[in-house]
Amino acid sequence: MSIHTPPRAPARNDTAGVHRAARNDKRPRHVRIGAILTGLAGVLVFLALVAPREVGQVTPLALLRIPIEGLLGVAVLIALPPRARRVLAVAAGTLLGLLTVLRVFQMGFLAILGRPFDPIFDWSQLGSGITLLEDSMGHAGAIGTTVGAAVAGAALVVLMALSVRRLANLAARHRTTTVRTVAVLTGAWLACFAVGAQIVAPVPVAARSTAALGLQTAQQVSTSLRDQRIFDEQAATDAFRGTPGANLLTALRGKDVVFTYVESYGRSALENPEFAPTIGTVLDDGTRRLAAAGFASRSAYLTSSVSGGGSWLAHATLLSGLRVTNQYSFDKLVASDRLTLTSAFQRGGWQTVSVMPSNSGPWPEKAFYGIDRSYDSGNLGNRSLTYSGFQTPDQYTLSAFEQSERSRPDRGPLMAEIPLVSSHWPWAKVPNLLDWDAVGDGSVFDRPGAGRNDPVDVVESDPNRMRDGYRRSIEYSLSTLVSYVEKHGDDNLVLVVLGDHQPAAFVAGDDAGKDVPITIVTRDRAVLDRIAGWGWQDGLRPGPRAPIWPMESFRDRFLTAFAR
Repeated sequence: MSIHTPPRAPARNDTAGVHRAARNDKRPRHVRIGAILTGLAGVLVFLALVAPREVGQVTPLALLRIPIEGLLGVAVLIALPPRARRVLAVAAGTLLGLLTVLRVFQMGFLAILGRPFDPIFDWSQLGSGITLLEDSMGHAGAIGTTVGAAVAGAALVVLMALSVRRLANLAARHRTTTVRTVAVLTGAWLACFAVGAQIVAPVPVAARSTAALGLQTAQQVSTSLRDQRIFDEQAATDAFRGTPGANLLTALRGKDVVFTYVESYGRSALENPEFAPTIGTVLDDGTRRLAAAGFASRSAYLTSSVSGGGSWLAHATLLSGLRVTNQYSFDKLVASDRLTLTSAFQRGGWQTVSVMPSNSGPWPEKAFYGIDRSYDSGNLGNRSLTYSGFQTPDQYTLSAFEQSERSRPDRGPLMAEIPLVSSHWPWAKVPNLLDWDAVGDGSVFDRPGAGRNDPVDVVESDPNRMRDGYRRSIEYSLSTLVSYVEKHGDDNLVLVVLGDHQPAAFVAGDDAGKDVPITIVTRDRAVLDRIAGWGWQDGLRPGPRAPIWPMESFRDRFLTAFAR
C-alpha cells in the first residue's frame, strides 16, 4: 500500500509569497510618508493663501479663513486634462510662492517703515537692511543671514510649486469628493463675505488675500511709475537754480544756522497717550527755560516723505524741495545740479558743515549738498565703547560740533546739518544728560550710571520695552537740545529742530501718518518776524491745529522768507 504525498509547491512560489509579504509590510510606511507630504503641502499652500497683511495679525485664530483663490484654483485644475493640469499647477504654485515672498517683504516694510514694499524702487533698501544687520550681528552674521534668507526664499518658491502640483493630482484622483467640498466651502465663503464675518478683527473669514496682494502690487507699480514721472517733471525746473549768492538768505547774514534732525521724532511722540505726557512736559519746560534765557521759538508740522526709516530720503526732501520717497529718486537727485538749502548757504558765503556720527567712510553726496567739512564716526573723536555709531550720545555730537566749529577763533558764519541719532531704533541704549564740561572725548558715557544700556535682543523681544525706550530716547534728545541752547546759544544762533520721520508702526500706531514736528529757535526776534506769516505756533510744542506743510515745500518757503 503506497502512501500518497501531495506534491510540494515549487520553490519559486514560496519566494514570490515572501516578496508579496514584504511589499505589504512596506506599503503602510509608504502611505504614511505620502500622507505626511500631502499634509505638509496642504498646510504650506493654505498658509500662503490665508496669511493676513500685517505681522501683528498673524495669530492662530486669524488663520481660520476660507481662501477664495484656493477654491477657484481647485475648480479650474480638476477640469483640465492631466498634462495641462500639471503645467498650470506648477505655474500657479510658482506664482503663489513669489507672491508669498512678496508678502513677507510687505509685512516687514509695514511693520518697520509703515508703508508697503515698492516692487519697483525698494530693492535697494535691502542694502540698508544688511547694514543694520552688520551693526547688530557683525559682517559674517549679516552675510550668513542674507544668504540664508535668499536660499529660503528660493526654496519656498520651489516647494510651493511642488505642493500645488501634488494637491492638484490628489484633487483630480478624488474628483467627486473635491467637487462637493469646493461647493460647500464656496457657499460658506459667500455667506461669510455677505455678513462680513470676522473671528479676529480686522481679518475677514472670507479671505481674498492673495488676489488683493496681486492687485495692490500692480497698483503700487503703476503709482510708483507715475510718482517717478512727477518727480522727474518737478526736478526739471528749479526756481532758485540761478539765484546769485548775494541774493540768497540775506536776512540771515552773520547767523549760525543749525539744522538738527531728531531721529524718529514724529507727531505720535506728541499725541500718542503713551508718550505725550512726558515728552510734552519736556517741551513745555524747555519753552519756559529758553524764554528765561531770552530765546523764542515757533513750531508746526511737516509731512515727511517716509515713515519708520529712510532718514536720508527725508533729509533730501527737506533740503532739495523735491519729495524723495525711494533710492532711485535719491540717486537721480544727487546726480543733478539742484540747489539745496545747504548749497544755498554755501553759495551765500556760509561755511557749511555736516556732523553725522552714524556715518563711516566716504560720503559721496557731500559735493552735491555743498558741504565744506564733514564729520563722521571716523573723525568725530567719540571714544565711548558703549555709545557709538547709531547710539552716539546727542550731547557728545553737539559738544564735538561746538568744540570743532563754533569755538574756532576768527571764523565766519556757519550752516550745519546735524542728524541726532540717540533716538534711533532699537532704543536699547539711552544715555543720561551730563554736565557739558564733563563730556570730553565721550568715554565718560562708559562709566556706571551714565545711561541705560539694555541688551538689544531683550529689548527687541519686548514691544513694551521698545516703546518705553523710544519715549526715553526722545525725551533725552529734546532735553539735550534745550540744554545746548542754554549752554552755548547766543544772539547769532538760529536752531532748526525737526523730526526726520515717524517711528515704526508698532511704536507710532498703524494710522499715525507721516507728520513730524519742526521748530525754529532764536534770540533774534527779527528772524521770527520773517516767518510771522507762516502761522506757526509759539513754543517748542506744536498743537493739534498747527499748520502742516509737505516737507518738500520747506526749501522754497525758507529761501523766500529770508531773501531780500
